[in-house]
Amino acid sequence: MGFLKRIGLAAALLACLTPAARAESITLAVTDVGGMKKLQESFGPFKDALSKATGQEITLLPVETHTAALEALRAKKVDFLLTGPAEYVVIHKQTKARIVVGLLRPDYFATIVTLADSPYRSVQDLKGTKIGLGDAGSTSRHLGPLQALADAGLNPLKDAKVVNFDTRTLWDALKRKEVAAIGMNNANFITARKLEKKMGGLPPDAFRVIAHGPALPSDVLVAGAHVDEQAVEKVRNAVSAHSDELISAIVNGRGNKKYRGMRFVTHVDDSDYDYVRSMYATAGYPEYDKFIGE
Repeated sequence: MGFLKRIGLAAALLACLTPAARAESITLAVTDVGGMKKLQESFGPFKDALSKATGQEITLLPVETHTAALEALRAKKVDFLLTGPAEYVVIHKQTKARIVVGLLRPDYFATIVTLADSPYRSVQDLKGTKIGLGDAGSTSRHLGPLQALADAGLNPLKDAKVVNFDTRTLWDALKRKEVAAIGMNNANFITARKLEKKMGGLPPDAFRVIAHGPALPSDVLVAGAHVDEQAVEKVRNAVSAHSDELISAIVNGRGNKKYRGMRFVTHVDDSDYDYVRSMYATAGYPEYDKFIGE
């Protein structure tokens, strides 16, 4: 069944519920997790734990793209959405979705890496070179590294040629010297370096970190503008009261290694994401560097 048909079916089912039943049921979606099978494997345990903590029935709804997630929120097909910092900025501007809680990840920042035997010892040395970054639109693998370069005085759109790769290809491109440097999530860098050593490749000291960005803001669970404040507070209070169980449910979900060591934060301000807005401006998308209405 296609995505639009699934959305239509979900809407029809919701419409059939009585007002009282709907008040006790909420719909949850997660960006970057496509398909119901994968969504259930990754976040089914969290959905069950959150349902138990709130005493509410929760339904998982797959959204195939960030745009589909945004449209589902706008159409009130999704009540709560778990998403990353970069996605939040766009979704907030387009739908006025508000933050419920943050999922703060340890050592979550962008890193700029070169080969130790290369002549590139600072960001300024990268002027006129080719720089590899991760998946386009990723907070920590694309937008974050762009901003880290800009913070160090290099205009990445004018002073260098930026190309995007998936994480594995990005690493190989650096080793083959197809790019002068790469920008990536620091956790991905540590993992890739360890795997490189384990596989008998280049030693850890073959790589040089020449810059890194600040700690990035947390992933967020947001509520659609149509969700009343009482329901938002109910979820926020449940997360606060049952933090350990809910963290365990997320971390034990398939493919959720990035959340190891995380903690929930219940006091998150929209202004915490201003640095992400500056990333969009640096990347050439200034429409997302302002608050709604500005």
